[in-house]
Amino acid sequence: MSAQSLDTDGPVTELGEFLRSRRDRLTPAEVGITSYGRRRVPGLRREELAQLAGVSVTYLTRLEQGQSQNASDAIIDALARALLLDADERAHLYALARPVTVRRPRTSLPEVAGHGAERLLHAMGEVPALLLGRFNDILAWNRAGHLLLAGHLDFGAPAREADRPNQLRLLFLDEHTRDLHRDWADEAALAVASLRYVAARFADDRRLAELVGELSVNSPEFARLWAGHDVRLCTSGSKRFRHPEVGELELRYEVLHLPEGNGQRILTHTAEPGSASAAALRLLTSTA
Repeated sequence: MSAQSLDTDGPVTELGEFLRSRRDRLTPAEVGITSYGRRRVPGLRREELAQLAGVSVTYLTRLEQGQSQNASDAIIDALARALLLDADERAHLYALARPVTVRRPRTSLPEVAGHGAERLLHAMGEVPALLLGRFNDILAWNRAGHLLLAGHLDFGAPAREADRPNQLRLLFLDEHTRDLHRDWADEAALAVASLRYVAARFADDRRLAELVGELSVNSPEFARLWAGHDVRLCTSGSKRFRHPEVGELELRYEVLHLPEGNGQRILTHTAEPGSASAAALRLLTSTA
């Protein structure tokens, strides 16, 4: 069988797509392979990855097509090393290669904000904070978080399942939110990579498929990013805003993952003490 057909035959799985996307981003020179002549495929060929990882092409093909679900730690680690994966990508590879069980897609029960998490949000006062569900539904926000990120929406919307805002829908489909982020392209890429990371844990949830389908149809930018298979565990960083009421802010964000392990997390925003951003944030939250 030719290398070209080896790269295109058989069913497509999430694991296969992820491995293919990581192969495509590497050049032979980056992994110490000498390439001769014209190459038909971008990046590494499947047999080149198999050689680097020390597995057969047949086994790698079966793994990509979901026909082998008992890959050892040694094989997964070898693939991660060969593909130069970072820590988040390695964790994602393990989640895809070791699905807990294979089930038909199911619809989970509607998520609700825990009383303790919601009390914590409101106790933060001038610190803008949100409680996000596993697929970025906004389950709750404090007044400062609402004013910073979605003051054009009804404050009570997170409590209503019917019109509950979703951070990804806002980011890709809401013009106010797009204008709010000075580095929108970076924010969008990080949000999709974060969803990819979470998706491997909840792959059987029909709500995930519905959200991805809706955004893919309505946003070419989301569809392109989702097809890229980048993954990131979002924990901390900085965001730059262009707020319609108080102007430009640069804020530090922290993501606090709740101990229940259900995918819910608290997103907080703070400014450097004494900075212009801190003054702007105080001005904004003074109305809260």
